Amino acid sequence: MTRAHWLVKSEPSKYSWDDLVKDGSTYWDGVRNYQARNNLREMKVGDYALYYHSNEGKEVVGVAKVTRSAYPDPTTDDDRWVVVDVAPVKPLQVSVPLAQIKADPQLRKIPLVTHSRLSVMPLEKSDFERILKLGKTSPARR
Repeated sequence: MTRAHWLVKSEPSKYSWDDLVKDGSTYWDGVRNYQARNNLREMKVGDYALYYHSNEGKEVVGVAKVTRSAYPDPTTDDDRWVVVDVAPVKPLQVSVPLAQIKADPQLRKIPLVTHSRLSVMPLEKSDFERILKLGKTSPARR
């Protein structure tokens, strides 16, 4: 079965990689953009997501895994919004800053660069693996 690859963004002052590691898992809430919501709906159990610190740091810091596919967002009564559950897999050995991603010829057209305001975005497997390589991190085991 082919798995999709994603990138999720969070402000570290609101919910950091360290918070996810400490908690062991969480639901990915607060998405109020229709395109990002649609991406959440596409996420499946077993998919991997790069964890990106936005605003402060602006860098990919870890790899998470989807542990529950989309269900209604428990933080709102509005049924248009959904969440997925994610758990940490491993930190990157070296964080990969946005400037490095923008400078890499292979990564210049990924959604993180072209749709920078989107908080949940798909990645091609090759781009996901390129970011892992830049982060000196081996791919996660399935």
